[in-house]
Amino acid sequence: MTRPDGSPVRVLVVEDEAPLAELLSMALRSERWDVRTAGGGGGVAEVARAFRPDAAVLDLTLPDADARAALAGLRREVPGVPVLFLASREAARERTAGLTAGSDAYVTKPFGVEEVIAGLRGLLRRSVVPTPRAGSVLTVGDLTLNEDSQEVVRGGVPIRLTATEYELLRFLMRNPRRVLSKAQILDRVWSYDFGGRPNVVELYISYLRRKIDAGRAPMIHTRRGMGYLIKAADAATEPSPAPKAMSRRGSRARSRSAPEPV
Repeated sequence: MTRPDGSPVRVLVVEDEAPLAELLSMALRSERWDVRTAGGGGGVAEVARAFRPDAAVLDLTLPDADARAALAGLRREVPGVPVLFLASREAARERTAGLTAGSDAYVTKPFGVEEVIAGLRGLLRRSVVPTPRAGSVLTVGDLTLNEDSQEVVRGGVPIRLTATEYELLRFLMRNPRRVLSKAQILDRVWSYDFGGRPNVVELYISYLRRKIDAGRAPMIHTRRGMGYLIKAADAATEPSPAPKAMSRRGSRARSRSAPEPV
């Protein structure tokens, strides 16, 4: 998405936790958006005045006075700017009830950064400022991913993915030939404070390989001790073996050892 003049969409992130502010900023910049951060309180007005954001992300777990001062300053400088609120699950409804306008939305903690991006896209689509950007189709070799329709095709053959598989593949394809660590993948695809199984990345990489690489020259590669990357397949490389059919007994054993993708 861009502004009508072709310049990047501007997003202001109001967050007093520096690691989370940096994580959100990196994720939003990967969307090719212009991002500024502010720590909360009255200083937000000054940043908003100079930056003129098209949308904002505001953490409601700031001290109550700071959150309200930040929102008041933002509304004063940029009336009608849509705001995506970050709130704890327990406090989300009661804390946003007196703050949000019709153009606002919220996500609850813990959240994945993709939830924040999706929420902002929804707010921006309802805004009169941004327009859809060209080039929403990612291409690596004979693999394409359409970010608007969420369709994935390799060699002319459609591939059906779960929501998590899609976000993992999208992150890889937005960084072709770049090694991405498990920590980077967890931060981007799962919650920023995800506390689940440590092997969830390996598990979903294996799910993707079955759908993307099976019977074809492989595109998804492991760099031991470093992470994973995707690149165009080498025509000289032997195709990955197709998944073998399993007996009913083997299928039951697999279902006990690994969860199905979601």
